[in-house]
Amino acid sequence: MSDLVLHNYYRSSTSYRVRIALEMKGLSYTYVPHHLRHGEHLEPAYRAVNPQGLVPALVLDGGTLLTQSLAIIEYLDEIQPEPPLLPENALGRARVRMLAQMIACDIHPVNNLRVLTSLRSLFGAGDEDVVNWFRHWVNEGFQPLEKILASSPETGTFCHGDAPGLADICLAAQVANNARFGVDMAPYPVIARINAACMALPAFQKAAPQNQIDAE
Repeated sequence: MSDLVLHNYYRSSTSYRVRIALEMKGLSYTYVPHHLRHGEHLEPAYRAVNPQGLVPALVLDGGTLLTQSLAIIEYLDEIQPEPPLLPENALGRARVRMLAQMIACDIHPVNNLRVLTSLRSLFGAGDEDVVNWFRHWVNEGFQPLEKILASSPETGTFCHGDAPGLADICLAAQVANNARFGVDMAPYPVIARINAACMALPAFQKAAPQNQIDAE
């Protein structure tokens, strides 16, 4: 059994990010699913593991808890340097973190399950309202992201050069999430091209939501 235990949910894009990083690094782990739509992440047993009651959570050998996908991924990058998920130079690292955070900090937080659920329960939003909300915030983030990627000489096969890294992990997970809400990707040809390059890689395929043990 692996010393790493990943508490996650197959359809969670933040969980998907961590699974991609683990696969890229060749690190084995124990997969512990929590069905978010059934509220399993809010049960006392999981709260005892992660007081936030969110996924993903990575429990290290000895019981140390790490939460927040970007923090977990950077930890994995430090303990297993190959292949690197961040560039060697400071400016490159800043650019990759910028791109990753445009997704992880500006798009995902307003589109995660608890926010969408609150739209329904607190404001009476219907299915169409929720879908339109999701698409709106994706487009608000993807429009500038597409422009930056399209105009930057640092963009290659992937977000930064010709090897996948932290930004690509966030991009691929977000695009997978978008598909469930019918986001039109036609306005984002560079993002779509980079996503296709990511999804051609075994690590991204193996970590994909539909390939997890709790997939429905």
